[in-house]
Amino acid sequence: KLGAGVCGLLLSAAVSLPALAGEGVEAPEAVLAGLQKILPGTPVDSVKPAGMPGLYQVTIGARLLYVSADGKYLMQGSLYDIDARTNLTEAAQTEIRLAAMQEMSDEQMVIFEPKETKHTITVFTDIDCGYCRKLHNEVDQFNAAGITVRYLMFPRSGVNTPSFDKAVSVWCADDRRAALTKAKSGEAVDARKCDNPVKDQYELGGLLGVTGTPALILDSGELLPGYVPAKRLAKALDGQS
Repeated sequence: KLGAGVCGLLLSAAVSLPALAGEGVEAPEAVLAGLQKILPGTPVDSVKPAGMPGLYQVTIGARLLYVSADGKYLMQGSLYDIDARTNLTEAAQTEIRLAAMQEMSDEQMVIFEPKETKHTITVFTDIDCGYCRKLHNEVDQFNAAGITVRYLMFPRSGVNTPSFDKAVSVWCADDRRAALTKAKSGEAVDARKCDNPVKDQYELGGLLGVTGTPALILDSGELLPGYVPAKRLAKALDGQS
């Protein structure tokens, strides 16, 4: 079950993206009726043909579902176009991730940025993750290459665990950037509590397809799981420009 804060964030992100609005597509009443049976009272952001006859793609915030035209069947999973060799689900999820990232303000993240930004990556990170620490050790290299690094918290062990508490302490620190760097070096940070978005960010990551850390979301909305060296990523991003 999603928290109200996360639902609000995700729903606003999805609604703001015209590509997901399903303009000009009238949602079959049977599809909407079927959704209300299994998800009563849940706002639906878009319903449009899924690329497979008799199947509709339904977007609810950052959640992507497929429903049969008669409203009797619902599924989650990847839909592939065999001839085009395209993952239609990943293409849709990329748009959802991009919309969600564009909706987030700088105040909702811990940001390390260069004087001039060429590219931006948003990183779901865990304080205790070894490869997250390796990536953070290269944050100066990312910045030198013109890459802004924006951090969102994703304590893999879940809510109300030691890693979660460390993330909260970092967020509540007077200097979040310094506290994050200190925590990622293995040093203890002062335990603190305050109103924080750590739980919401953790849930957001799960909805956007994050299963491990670090998880990088690029300007395009593409999700890269795992550590990528700064020089290699900079070269790849420059090549896409």
